[in-house]
Amino acid sequence: MRTITNKRWYDKGVRLEANGQKLYHVPMISHLSGTVLKKDIGFIILDVAGVGYKVYVSNATLSDIPAEGSAKVGLYTHLAVRETSMELYGFSDQNEMSLFELLIGVSGIGPKSALAILSLASAETLQTAISRSDTSYLTKVSGIGKKTAEKIVLELRDKVGAVGLSAPELKEDGDVIEVLMSLGYPRDDAREALKGVTPEATGTSARVKEALRVLGSK
Repeated sequence: MRTITNKRWYDKGVRLEANGQKLYHVPMISHLSGTVLKKDIGFIILDVAGVGYKVYVSNATLSDIPAEGSAKVGLYTHLAVRETSMELYGFSDQNEMSLFELLIGVSGIGPKSALAILSLASAETLQTAISRSDTSYLTKVSGIGKKTAEKIVLELRDKVGAVGLSAPELKEDGDVIEVLMSLGYPRDDAREALKGVTPEATGTSARVKEALRVLGSK
């Protein structure tokens, strides 16, 4: 068996070469539609025409996926090819996948790290914070490390569009985290509660009350 010495990526697939000769071509899988066989933390197994695909997903996408064995679901997918493995990452929303692909283009951020970042806050919120160079939001609300946040902003701020939250709303979310922490809630719990706050709740006070309701329901 020949050792693969280099890889070349093309828009329509991945060309693997050894000693200058093409060995085989792996078509890029950009969308899958099937029935959910298994739904677990961080991934699902999707049955597509009798073949089970393990697809890694963010928290947002996982929450959109119905229970096992229910109606068909469709996911936009990104195939990550490495020397020893091929992994599928799935998204219910094209905007989330686009941001994922931008994140993995940042040096030092791999597919699983990018997926973890997308699980910390919505794609729209992250996109807005990045476009506004708001590293404080990324570190406080999203939980991204300072150096990583600075690197993401530096490399992506001119590549993402400003959608999602406005600047005042970004500040409000940071204030909500601080209030919840002052009440004794761990930062991670406060972040999770903030994700459950409805868009209709505007203003720091209203968002804190809604976050407390979310925390009380757990």
